[in-house]
Amino acid sequence: MLNYILKRLLLIIPTLIGILTITFIIIQIVPGGPVEQFISSLKQQSSESGGSQAASFGMNFSRGMDNEQIQQIKQMYGFDKPILYRYFHTISQFAKFDLGQSYFHHQSVLKLVINKLPVSVSLGIWAFFLSYVICIPLGIYQAKKNGTFIDKSSTFILLAMHALPSFALGVVLLVLFAGGNFWQVFPLRGIISANFENLTIWQKICDYLWHMVLPITSMLLSELIILTQFTKNGFLDEMNKHYVMVLKAKGLKQNYIFYKHILKNALLPIVSSMPAAFIASLFAGSLLIENLFSLDGLGLLSYESIMRRDYPLVLGSLYIFTLIGLLTRVMSDIFLSWLDPRIKLYN
Repeated sequence: MLNYILKRLLLIIPTLIGILTITFIIIQIVPGGPVEQFISSLKQQSSESGGSQAASFGMNFSRGMDNEQIQQIKQMYGFDKPILYRYFHTISQFAKFDLGQSYFHHQSVLKLVINKLPVSVSLGIWAFFLSYVICIPLGIYQAKKNGTFIDKSSTFILLAMHALPSFALGVVLLVLFAGGNFWQVFPLRGIISANFENLTIWQKICDYLWHMVLPITSMLLSELIILTQFTKNGFLDEMNKHYVMVLKAKGLKQNYIFYKHILKNALLPIVSSMPAAFIASLFAGSLLIENLFSLDGLGLLSYESIMRRDYPLVLGSLYIFTLIGLLTRVMSDIFLSWLDPRIKLYN
């Protein structure tokens, strides 16, 4: 067991390096990098405010820019160094968990990620928890009622909700319940109210939950069908296995067979999928939702970093989430082995 864990932990290193390498190469060839964006912003400010910031760089856009001025901007972002030097420097810094400084926030990337993490974790935990609480019982019930009207109708409803993307569903919910043309029931944006600090503990809990209703509903409804069908198919597959038929032939009661044998075996694949589902809820699922509801979390931060070509922030946030995902997968294997002794972790 210990050798297996050490081997899996060591395999994290080349995986991280591979992902960082691919991302580093992509951001080098994408047009409109930080140098180009900075020059564009200087030109815009020069036309709007008389060029005070551009003058500080000794630039006059009416005459164009010379190579020395462009080199000065490249040096500011570290792009005056060869690409191989920048690559190996980045890898060596990340190995020490030094994720660098954001180009536009002028703060440590690690500090920025830590500051924004609570909002995304809050969204991810709620979406993850509620999806499993709803989908597993529903999937089990559908498996028991397979082929009946209840099974078909509930599957149709879930498919209809899945056809509407979470972002589009969020827009609909905002229009209906957040001050659009219908009802002002829930807040339009944010995760807490402006007077949050002046509220009592109970009022703070209610205020937080009040703000979370629409974002969580947007994230959750369109994804219910996936886990529900995964659970249903897993239980149907287990219920049709030979050992179940043997137990039925021995005269054992249906409920005893289901809860003593089928339930545990059918839940194993669901348990093994939990780490990936949690990471997806934590990051990928909240990217558009945080933008839509103006939630100041990692999703919004990542979106802004991509749009503004804030490369240290792009690489740093990707590094952290990849590391979290790989570690949770190792923990999932260990938990799965503990849950079912038949599963052996080979060295």
